[in-house]
Amino acid sequence: MNDIPPTQPPDDDTVTTGIRSLRELIEVATGKTFEDKRPKEDAGLAESLPFPFLALVGQYEMKLALMLTLINPAVGGVLLIGPRGSGKTTAVRGLVDLMPPIDRSACFYGCLPEDIEAGGIDAVCPECAKKYALGDPLTRSDRIKLIELPLNAMLEDVVGGIDDRPAVSEHLRLKRGILARSDLNVLFVDEVNLLNDEITDAILDASASGVYTVRRGPMSATYRSRFSLVGSMNPEEGDLRPQIMDRFGLRIVVEGLSDPDQRLEAYRRTRAYLNNPRRMITEFAEASRIALEEITTAKTLLPNVLISDEVAHWGIRLIKELKIDSMRSEITLFEAARAYAAADGRTEVATSDLQELAPMALRLRRSEFMPKFIDSHVVEDDNIRSHFNQP
Repeated sequence: MNDIPPTQPPDDDTVTTGIRSLRELIEVATGKTFEDKRPKEDAGLAESLPFPFLALVGQYEMKLALMLTLINPAVGGVLLIGPRGSGKTTAVRGLVDLMPPIDRSACFYGCLPEDIEAGGIDAVCPECAKKYALGDPLTRSDRIKLIELPLNAMLEDVVGGIDDRPAVSEHLRLKRGILARSDLNVLFVDEVNLLNDEITDAILDASASGVYTVRRGPMSATYRSRFSLVGSMNPEEGDLRPQIMDRFGLRIVVEGLSDPDQRLEAYRRTRAYLNNPRRMITEFAEASRIALEEITTAKTLLPNVLISDEVAHWGIRLIKELKIDSMRSEITLFEAARAYAAADGRTEVATSDLQELAPMALRLRRSEFMPKFIDSHVVEDDNIRSHFNQP
């Protein structure tokens, strides 16, 4: 055996040499370790690399409003109103790096610890009741997500419908829609004034109650839909129905940059992003990380932030003097002020906080129609009462 000369390697480079074991030989022969050397085709897919939120030049109000709604969803969302090309959509999509973590239910039925605190152990499913008794967590940590509503979305895409894919099961079942996937997330509706009425109504109903029900024949399901609504619109393309306008907490009028130096800086940053988006994102990564930490800290402090009766009555007097009827005015103003104070590391709202945020919370809320309607109603009532004293 030792006198047998070593085998010379073959000239064909495609033959594998250096086999160290029978197992390796079998794996090579059966193609288990085969590597396809052919060039890969372009799949045509694009990686999502949003323009960094903090790289936006100027637009203080818009940035502040969006960050406040991340800290406190009770603000009621944000409506961005302005001309095309003013950075509205870019700002919202750039929020993904600033989304703070939240606790999501780890249960199929969505059970949460606060359900037990509010309704007792019977308020959750038996499995979660057992977990609670054993001290096991009912939630898992996750980041808030940005859910975008496509402009061409159909009603079934928004609320959900029948999932009739044969591979799913032998029977039909309901599938979740965009509103259900938006639960505890941010729902962004670009060009919100161009939505058709049935989708607008569906969003309004879900936003008002936090849940909605889908019925398709004998099947029905109720989904949670607690989301922060962020919308954008160009007033040149049409008005927004007063009913959905009232659902937005903060209203921001986004104007184009007027300072020449700011416009030049905006151009340079845009050019840098188009040339190398990853490098641009990296340059603002540290600032984004710090901002995320600040938002997370403020969100943790928020439950401890209080507003005194004195400060609250100051805000209510302001709203009354402006002749604003909607109760959402106080909710938005006070909740935005609580988030603002939390971001400043304070546990008590000051009058100066209300003064800072009042334009964003109260603009576009006064109605020219309602005062005239109420005045005519008073005149009519006085006329009716005047007949009581007639003989």
